[in-house]
Amino acid sequence: MTTEIPATLIPGDGIGPEIVDATLAALDALKAPFVWDRQIAGLEGVKTVGDPLPQATLDSIRRTRLALKGPLETPSSGGYRSSNVRLREEFKLYANLRPALTIIPGGRFDKIDLVVVRENLEGLYIGHEHFVQIDDDPHAVAMATGINTRAGSRRLLEFAFEHAVATGRKKVTIVHKANIMKALTGIFLETGLDLYERKYKGRFQLDTVIIDACAMKLVLNPWQFDMLVTTNLFGDILSDLVAGLVGGLGMAPGANIGANAAIFEAVHGSAPDIAGQNKANPTALLLAAAMMLDHVKLIDLATRLRRAIDATLNIDKVRTGDLGGSATTQAFAKALVSRITNG
Repeated sequence: MTTEIPATLIPGDGIGPEIVDATLAALDALKAPFVWDRQIAGLEGVKTVGDPLPQATLDSIRRTRLALKGPLETPSSGGYRSSNVRLREEFKLYANLRPALTIIPGGRFDKIDLVVVRENLEGLYIGHEHFVQIDDDPHAVAMATGINTRAGSRRLLEFAFEHAVATGRKKVTIVHKANIMKALTGIFLETGLDLYERKYKGRFQLDTVIIDACAMKLVLNPWQFDMLVTTNLFGDILSDLVAGLVGGLGMAPGANIGANAAIFEAVHGSAPDIAGQNKANPTALLLAAAMMLDHVKLIDLATRLRRAIDATLNIDKVRTGDLGGSATTQAFAKALVSRITNG
């Protein structure tokens, strides 16, 4: 009998509860041994207890060290700070792992199998920003400070290199802008090259590319890349770009991993415009759940889930509207559970 695994569950905002329900149905069909502690965050946290990241949620993750999270709503300007960013900071989730794998063939790009590893805690996302007033304009000048550290860069690069070795990746590409931001991204590039020479040389091929050239190369010939590893801002942009190569954010799972906790999520937003309409595509969160199963070493269950998702989409042709189909969220979940149960 598999040992029970405590885990925090955050259904999230907007379409979050709908795609979480679909994911739980699939995990139940797999008999995954997670014991869920339901918590709230984001807009739901504000509405319920006046806090976008309640203490009870933090305490739960601190206890379980494992969480599955639906999308959380963050105001675009003003309001409260992103709960996603705060969670990463609180639990020092320094590595963001974003695979992009073609599941539905025949698109503009086919047979894509890429991984983006993004540094999660440093760079311009540390949030050291301020305005400078000139005359009567309080927002005349906007300033931001980015910070990358040697230790933070090494920690992330070591995670990426170890993941490459463990998963059989043949090439890792460090993405940077050290030709212009010689200090801020130069330290990341320099640390990566040194780490490779000292510890990983010969275990995979290492390449480097400037961020703007990388973006161009990804849309011209994405198959030249295998794993991309980069700093926070560049990783944020590139991980969405590679999601576009495989059908969009609805097909993009993500993992935020640190020394003492791991949080798995759909990387798309809360889509309040379709919330409650039974239209949302749960595939991204389902794939995140598969990553979570990998993380807790339930590889067989992760493989069964991925195969069932593939079969539901490509053999049964059950697809939500964003993928050109007409299935509801619940209908997709029902078809997926049938695939898991009946093979």
